[in-house]
Amino acid sequence: MEIRQKQNKWLQIGDLVAKIPIIQGGMGVGVSLSSLAGAVAKEGAIGIISTAQIGYREPDFDQAPLKANLRSIHKEVKKAREIAGNAGIIGVNIMVATKKYSEYVKEAVRAKVDLIISGAGLPMELPKIVKEEWEKRKESGEKIRLPKLVPIVSSKKAANLILKMWDRKEQVIPDAIIIEGPKAGGHLGFKKEELMDIEGLEYDNEMKSIIEAVKVYEEKYQKKIPVIVAGGITNKSQMEHYFQMGASGIQVATPFVTTKECDADEKFKQAYISCTKEDIILTKSPVGMPGRALKNRFQNRVEEEGKIQVEHCHSCISKCNPEEIPYCITEALIRAVKGDVENGLVFCGADAYLADKITTVKEVLSRYC
Repeated sequence: MEIRQKQNKWLQIGDLVAKIPIIQGGMGVGVSLSSLAGAVAKEGAIGIISTAQIGYREPDFDQAPLKANLRSIHKEVKKAREIAGNAGIIGVNIMVATKKYSEYVKEAVRAKVDLIISGAGLPMELPKIVKEEWEKRKESGEKIRLPKLVPIVSSKKAANLILKMWDRKEQVIPDAIIIEGPKAGGHLGFKKEELMDIEGLEYDNEMKSIIEAVKVYEEKYQKKIPVIVAGGITNKSQMEHYFQMGASGIQVATPFVTTKECDADEKFKQAYISCTKEDIILTKSPVGMPGRALKNRFQNRVEEEGKIQVEHCHSCISKCNPEEIPYCITEALIRAVKGDVENGLVFCGADAYLADKITTVKEVLSRYC
């Protein structure tokens, strides 16, 4: 029996219907590309491609990173759709902190993605950028769908700001909202001191307040805004807990890293399998947010030296000054995804240490269904 037949709770975002109420979280650089996203979508969940330096394997990446990245959005989306089939739902994750953010958003519209997820900052201009590009394409006679827009938030304050500004400036609301909790991997929307005591944060109360804030705009627009919860959700009972709170789905990232379909190098996957709970640390990221990653030689070097000289700027982060940042996050993430896990930045979730073997996308999804 297929996974999709084992449960009857679907995730609906506008006219998109996922038979498994799970979004696979976007992981960059290069961890969630077409192979992982396509496999997830094929099973009936929602596959997400990270656009963070998505073109790092292109021959002209060092010389023209923006061109390589924009070109690769089309390549990876096309490959993912070929894997997933016509019914698969494929989206992209675009960080607000990305330099030339609007260009990435426009390219995602051109690539005809089903949805755009955006965090690592507040995506205040997202609806405007998407609408302008969509209307431009439509006027030219191109058959193009309007992608669903899904911001990531970690606080009621952030949710209210986005809801209020989208409503006031563009007269729209998000098609869904992802609430990313403190146990998530990569960049986190919390202060470092808050993350030092995850259990004491009592984050469920914050989630409930965000869900209540969303209801105000659901009533105003007479439209459902599905809330998707993310961060440290590793089994069905945890998923059901959030459903009881009012969530419509969950986002899962870390458990998909140790799958055969994940786009990262095998050594990257083995780093998760080999790590202990004590190996997972909070680190300072050049993006300006705290991040969660594995302790390794690279992290020791950052702590000891304070600054690692940037060899080449890849124009990744909008507010990056190579002379001031502690290290180049692009170089660090690329080294890791290619397999140099001791000299690279290995982002992970708080429960990465639970991984004990290489598995498959189908097996991961079965834990929740």
